Amino acid sequence: MRIAVLGTGVVGRTLATKLVQVGHDVVMGSRDAANEAAAEWATSVGNGGRAGTFAEAARHGELIVNATAGEASLAALALAGAEHLEGKVLMDVANPLDFSKGMPPSLTVSNTDSLAEQIQRAYPAARVVKALNTVNASVMVDPGGLSAPTNLFVAGDEAAAKAEVVAVLGSLGWAPERVLDVGDVTAARGLEAWLLLWVRMMQALGTPTFNVAIVTG
Repeated sequence: MRIAVLGTGVVGRTLATKLVQVGHDVVMGSRDAANEAAAEWATSVGNGGRAGTFAEAARHGELIVNATAGEASLAALALAGAEHLEGKVLMDVANPLDFSKGMPPSLTVSNTDSLAEQIQRAYPAARVVKALNTVNASVMVDPGGLSAPTNLFVAGDEAAAKAEVVAVLGSLGWAPERVLDVGDVTAARGLEAWLLLWVRMMQALGTPTFNVAIVTG
């Protein structure tokens, strides 16, 4: 599959690397065509990965991954161009974290709205699915590295779009039965708010490499 990964941070580079390794054709997008992190990534992965602007990456991708910082996501997608998002699945991995007062962070949007909903409203022709935002980068691409099977969550308005995302998650190592569909895009409010607890658990555990498993009675 042709995939655009928007964002050159740890999450973007980690996801893009694994997606190339499992056979996807990936373009990493950044604001600046001369972005050093993107260029270094493209060199490191060789065939199957290259760097470009947000617009070039989005034009390339059959599926778009938003791995930008949450506070910059809407601006990044504007640079990607609505015409390059139309009709495509947009997997939103970002979290709207506000570190202006230090740790722990707060959220820039919460309770009655979410970043995923803001993206869906701004780009109604895109097919937004929230996914992967509840785990750190290493767990995103290596769920089998944890001591037991855990769960991941997806939220979005369109069942077919969520099915496409689940298929991509499968290529990252997430068994479909471990991916829980929690509903329409408004469910992203809870998935993004989870980060407030996630940060506290990371501090308590002393590691970001963890996740949760859902157990029913």
